[in-house]
Amino acid sequence: MRHARRRVVRRVTRLAAVGGLLLGGAMVTNAVASEPPAPSIGVPFTAPPATGEGTDLVSRLGNSRTAGSWVDKAGRPVVAVTDDKAAAEVKRAGAQAKMVEHSMSDLKSAAATLRSAPRVSGTSWALDYKSNQVVVRGDSTVSSSDWSRMTKVAEGIGSFVRMERSEGTFTTRVNGAQPILSTAGRCSAGFNVTDGKSDFILTAGHCGPDGSVWFADDRGRDQVGTSLRGSFPGDDYSLVKYDGGRAGKGADVVAVGDGKGVRITGVADAEVGQKIFRSGSTSGLREGEVTALNATVNYPEGTVTGLIETNVCAEPGDSGGPMFADGVALGLTSGGSGDCTAGGTTFFQPVTKALTELGVKLIVAKSSGGTGAAPAPSASQGAASPGSSAPITGTDVSTLLSRLTDPRNVGPGMLVIGGSLVALVATRWIRAEQDRKAYRQYYSATWG
Repeated sequence: MRHARRRVVRRVTRLAAVGGLLLGGAMVTNAVASEPPAPSIGVPFTAPPATGEGTDLVSRLGNSRTAGSWVDKAGRPVVAVTDDKAAAEVKRAGAQAKMVEHSMSDLKSAAATLRSAPRVSGTSWALDYKSNQVVVRGDSTVSSSDWSRMTKVAEGIGSFVRMERSEGTFTTRVNGAQPILSTAGRCSAGFNVTDGKSDFILTAGHCGPDGSVWFADDRGRDQVGTSLRGSFPGDDYSLVKYDGGRAGKGADVVAVGDGKGVRITGVADAEVGQKIFRSGSTSGLREGEVTALNATVNYPEGTVTGLIETNVCAEPGDSGGPMFADGVALGLTSGGSGDCTAGGTTFFQPVTKALTELGVKLIVAKSSGGTGAAPAPSASQGAASPGSSAPITGTDVSTLLSRLTDPRNVGPGMLVIGGSLVALVATRWIRAEQDRKAYRQYYSATWG
């Protein structure tokens, strides 16, 4: 136990040096309330997600004539098509068309065949729209015999199924997080949601089964809420109902340090090629890109489907933490392989599906008109930022930092670190200096 505490304190010291912890849970915002003080509003789960032009074209043209869409480095939509007529329609709509051999129906059929094969823990597959392939990955735990058997299944499907071995292991990211603690594990809060009567933390389903009791401290004295209506495996989401019923002020803001935060203004489905940000209590604020959709991961605990695949890093303890871009909620950290030193692959549960299945609304910032969520720039509008900044007030920073190095207060210290770090040095890891200045100037005069 003393060893574990020393490791956590060292982790805290490292985080304090780089800034960058972000938490969406209102347990943090209760301690560091944000502006404005007016109550936030919800985005109905029935509202259509803010999709891009490429996604709309794919939906209109159908799975037999297209094979997905993505945004290129310049933020322009690209649609994979299987015939000249579809290509012409895409070009008339102002998007780029890429001719491919295999349709979305082919890719989904291949994924269905892989799902029907005997399950192998430590494997994953996802639809890679850019390469027009289904990419199957096996981590270091997959035996040579199991990998050989899966390779034979892939060969039977066709050459558009690509096999890759990965270093590390595909694991859920629970151990070591401090923001919310229970006997089931330790996780990061994701986003705050409401059903109109009560408020909840939306987090990962693997963090704990229904009935898990969560605390804000590692001694089990400060009870926060109870898990209910979770789904794992299959999906990876759950609700933690606040004991007090309400998330409190600042529920629409996620903190990024130095007294600042990012306002969450809406929810959307992720797009391949989209620049995204994720945060968790272990590795802080990190940037990456969506590399594939409809990913399936065979964790040791079970199989999860429909995930977002990214190249952003994550580490144990980041589970349940938010993924977002331009102030729009996109996903919840599920698991992956690698770490933030060597890099890796991280998978996310789409927020849109979780909201739909749970029948709740995302708590978001009020728009200037007061009647809905303010629209946020999409991935196709240029370089991405975490979102518009907002001040965080309400807690003395020096007091909080002194608590972080006290082993007796490891739990509470880590809980409030998201709103209290002194410097947003984590932006060093987000952009090169020139790019950082450009997006800071473009998105917010108060950012950083």
